[in-house]
Amino acid sequence: MSIPLKQFEEAGKRLKNILKPTSLIHSDFLSELYEADIFIKPENLQLTGSFKIRGAFNRIASLSAQQRTQGIITASAGNHAQGVALAAQLLCNADSRSCTRATIVMPETTPLIKVEATQKLGASVIIHGDNYDEAYAEARRLEHEHGSIFVHPFNDLDVIIGQGTIGLEILDECSDADIVFVPVGGGGLLAGVAAAIQSAKSSMEVVGVEPEGAAGITESQRAGKLIELGHVDTIADGVAVKTSGDLCFEIIQATVAGMVTASDTGILKALLMLVEREKLVAENAGALSVAALERYNIKGKKVVCLVSGGNIDLLTIAEMINRGLVSRGRLFSFSVELLHKPGELLKVAAILAERKANVVKLLHDQFHNPSHFKSVRLDVTVETNGPAHVDKIVSALLDAGYNII
Repeated sequence: MSIPLKQFEEAGKRLKNILKPTSLIHSDFLSELYEADIFIKPENLQLTGSFKIRGAFNRIASLSAQQRTQGIITASAGNHAQGVALAAQLLCNADSRSCTRATIVMPETTPLIKVEATQKLGASVIIHGDNYDEAYAEARRLEHEHGSIFVHPFNDLDVIIGQGTIGLEILDECSDADIVFVPVGGGGLLAGVAAAIQSAKSSMEVVGVEPEGAAGITESQRAGKLIELGHVDTIADGVAVKTSGDLCFEIIQATVAGMVTASDTGILKALLMLVEREKLVAENAGALSVAALERYNIKGKKVVCLVSGGNIDLLTIAEMINRGLVSRGRLFSFSVELLHKPGELLKVAAILAERKANVVKLLHDQFHNPSHFKSVRLDVTVETNGPAHVDKIVSALLDAGYNII
C-alpha cells in the first residue's frame, strides 16, 4: 500500500504550528563507537514527551466539526493518552465552537503520574481492566454506547500519516542518510515513517526495531501474515504489544527494508549511553533505535536513530541506569565469605583500593548462616571502569584465596 506524498505534506502543514522542533543531533560518541555517521531524532523532546501528538492531532484535526462534538475516545497506558488529550485541548483552544471532550480508558496498572498528566491536559480518565487489551475493549464498548469517535493508537491511516511527518523532517535535514532505525510497538510509527520516505522517492532504508521479547512484526514477516504473540516479556513496556494492526502491517510489508531485534541488556546499554553521553532521557522503548546499532551492519554509513519518547519516571530511570551500569561493567556487585575475626574486612578493602575500585555499598553480615559461627558474609558493590577492570578485581580476589559467591 502506498500513501501519496501530498497527504504527508498536508499533515506537516497541519502540525507545523503546534509541534516543538526536534532537529537532528549529531552524536560524536556513537559515531566513533560504531564507526559510522550517526544522528539522533529526539522525539523524546516533543510535546508530551513523545511522537504521539503527531498522529493524534492529525487524526482529530481531520474530523469534521460535527464529528468532534460527538466526543473522542481511546485506550492507552501512556504516551497515546497524553497525545490525544493535548490534541483535543489544542484544537478546542483554536476553535471553541467545535470543542471535543476526550475520554481515555487506562488500565489499572497505569502509573499514577501518567493518569494525572493525562487529566491535567483536560481529558476524562476512566480506569478499567488489568491490561491494555481490557481497557481497549471497554473503550470500544463506550464508543458504540455514546457515539464517540475512536482514535486508534496506531492502526488508523490519519494517525499513521501524522507519525510519518517525522520521515519528511528527517529527509529535510539529512536526505543522504543511508538508514533510519525506528522503534516498533503497534507499528504506526514505523509504517508512517517508512511510507513517507518511500513516497518522497528516497533510497533511504527504514529499519524497524523490536524487543526480543515482543517481536510481533518480525515473527509476522517470517510467517508471511499478521500473527499474535502468545505473550510478551520486555522491559520496553511502551512497545510490549502482542500484535500489530493489519493496516500497519500491510504498509510495513511494502515499505520497510528490514527488522532487527534488541535484547533487554542492549536496551539498558542504549538508555545509559543516551543519558551519559548525549544528555537525553529516553524511555526504554524510545532507546530501541540506539540499541539496534550493535545488531546491524552500519560501518561507514550515515544513520538516523529515532528516539521516540522520554516518558519515564525517576524511580524507573534510576533502576534502569543502575542495571545499565552493571551490564556495562561500570558497577560490580559480589559477595565473599570471611573468617569472623578482626582484620579480615581490611584485607578485602586493601585489595579493592589497590585495584582502584571505589566502594559504593557494603554489608557485613555475621548472621547470614546461623550454623556457621566462624564466618561472615560480605556483600560489596564497587564502581569500576568496565569489564577489563572487573576481571582484574576478580582475579585479585581469587588469588588472595577468596571464593566469590
